[in-house]
Amino acid sequence: MKIISVAGARPNFMKIAPIGRAIKKWNNASNGTRVLENVIVHTGQHYDENMSQVFFEDLDIAPPDIYLAVGSGSHGEQTGKIMIEFERACMDIRPDLVLVVGDVNSTIAAALVASKLHIPVAHVEAGLRSFDRRMPEEINRLLTDAISNYLFTTCHEANQNLLKEGIPEENIFLVGDVMIDSLLYHKERAGRYNVLKELQLKGVDDFRGYCLLTLHRPSNVDTRQSLMPIMEAVCEVARYIPVIFPVHPRTANRLKQFTLMKGEGIHFIQPLSYMKFLSLMLKAKFVMTDSGGIQEETTVLDIPCLTLRDTTERPVTLKEGTNILVFNDKAKIIREVQRIMEGSGKKGVCPELWDGKAAERIVRILAGYQKQKI
Repeated sequence: MKIISVAGARPNFMKIAPIGRAIKKWNNASNGTRVLENVIVHTGQHYDENMSQVFFEDLDIAPPDIYLAVGSGSHGEQTGKIMIEFERACMDIRPDLVLVVGDVNSTIAAALVASKLHIPVAHVEAGLRSFDRRMPEEINRLLTDAISNYLFTTCHEANQNLLKEGIPEENIFLVGDVMIDSLLYHKERAGRYNVLKELQLKGVDDFRGYCLLTLHRPSNVDTRQSLMPIMEAVCEVARYIPVIFPVHPRTANRLKQFTLMKGEGIHFIQPLSYMKFLSLMLKAKFVMTDSGGIQEETTVLDIPCLTLRDTTERPVTLKEGTNILVFNDKAKIIREVQRIMEGSGKKGVCPELWDGKAAERIVRILAGYQKQKI
């Protein structure tokens, strides 16, 4: 069985890495028979070295078998480029299955191509819903799930979302979270990094603690009207505790454009490798973010997370985890920061099956498909 695993943007790499390891483990346990062949296709949606290549090295992923080099562009332009190039790759490779992860443009583009070529599609992280169709990611999630044959979910809420949308129950598999597979696999090694010493940030140390901030969603950063209140709140937070801010290239451009890259106690740094970022997150007092994956990681690590959005496609992190939605509400942000500083920040529990074995469950299911096909 030949599988194409598609990656395109930073979060994808943390998701395909454990699946690749699980495929190798399965094959090694099959008396040397290469039951599953994994072909990695990197679309090039993220092409900056700090957002792409460094993750292959950090996560010990083999270099991609095919690199499509589509680069940046509008949603339509980028999605179209990926479809054109990925169709050619599929015609050359002739896979038995296309595996897509997450909710980026590469996800929906590859799924559409495979579906039109009558190649089965497996979607990892299926069923997540923010119910906010203003988000491009929500459209990508909805459409990818509608044309997928295997829908691998992270939580019971995702299963229920898919059933309500008419997806057959036999196509839905609750397997856990592959992002957590990567987190738990690399946690010990990341804990040995001394990133603070490397960065040499004035006034930042483990004793006092720090807030780790990420910010990249277009709805938050693309206009001064949306970005300014968030940065005003961050400046206020920096009065309580230093803020370390690895700045996404898109965000950096907007901060410079709107003259908002300033603030005492805010340390603007370059994007970090996965391992270095994880090291900083492990030692953070709390995290502020608009990322979906970080909401999950902080829940497992039991680190308070303030999400700079008014919706989330990961409600399990609100219900069971450490996550709180604060959007750009300055008063709410400061109130929650004060609670954290006083030691009464939100605590959580680890959701079911977030145990580091999601990828192994996925591979067992796909290998079962291989057996049935033969």
